[in-house]
Amino acid sequence: MKKFLFFALSALMLVACKDSVNTQETADLNQRIDSLTRVNVQKDNEINDMLETLNSVEEGFRAINEAQGRVTLERRGEGANANERIKENMQFIQQTMNENKELINKLRLRVRESSIASEQLRKTIENLTAQMVEKENELKVLRDELAAKDIHIAELDEQVTQLNEDVIELKDDKARKEETISQQDKDLNTAWYVFGTKRELKEQKILQSGEVLQGNFNKNYFTKIDIRVDKEIKLMSRDAKLLTNHPAGSYTLNRDANKQYVLRITNPQQFWSTSKYLVVQVK
Repeated sequence: MKKFLFFALSALMLVACKDSVNTQETADLNQRIDSLTRVNVQKDNEINDMLETLNSVEEGFRAINEAQGRVTLERRGEGANANERIKENMQFIQQTMNENKELINKLRLRVRESSIASEQLRKTIENLTAQMVEKENELKVLRDELAAKDIHIAELDEQVTQLNEDVIELKDDKARKEETISQQDKDLNTAWYVFGTKRELKEQKILQSGEVLQGNFNKNYFTKIDIRVDKEIKLMSRDAKLLTNHPAGSYTLNRDANKQYVLRITNPQQFWSTSKYLVVQVK
């Protein structure tokens, strides 16, 4: 009887533990689902906001084109009324241009801060900026044509000057970003190598107490290379050993016709993934 009670209690305890584990697993799963749902909702809100801004910019360009068409028609007319309607349309165009500029800047900031990394969005912003520049050039021609007919819109001069400065600033900002990206790309693909005898490496503190690249070694002793271009290093020695770690299979170390070793890097990205410094000891 006692044994039966013991086994019965044990079974109940096992069931209770299993239920507890299942409950905890369910709670953890629900928590992960809630977290993913919140992330998805946040991304959906970001995308919707960006799309709304894009639609506003496109609508602005459409309205500008229509206003340009009205100005073209009014230019064929004569009298004060026609001139007044031309001025009103030009003022509307200028105001809409300013609004579009602000929306594009807002969109650029949102993309920069967003968790959604989209190359297509960045290209869209570049295209919108190019449209702004092109539209401003069109409006400059139109203003010159109006001025030729003594239709001057003096109240727009200050806004036009400001917009021109903003367009120039956008171009400069784009150029600076391209230069930064170019420099970052160059840095990412830059590596350094050195080969020398054990004594030479010790003299430059590259090799110390059997350890390589420890402490204040002489970086000027290294040769800088572009890993996309420089994939073969002639070691000018019949005895060579890599002291830095590089993945096996990413390079070959073979002798040339003079029995001297040549290091050929067959997979640059993998070879330089562990270190951008290469140290080879030769004799």
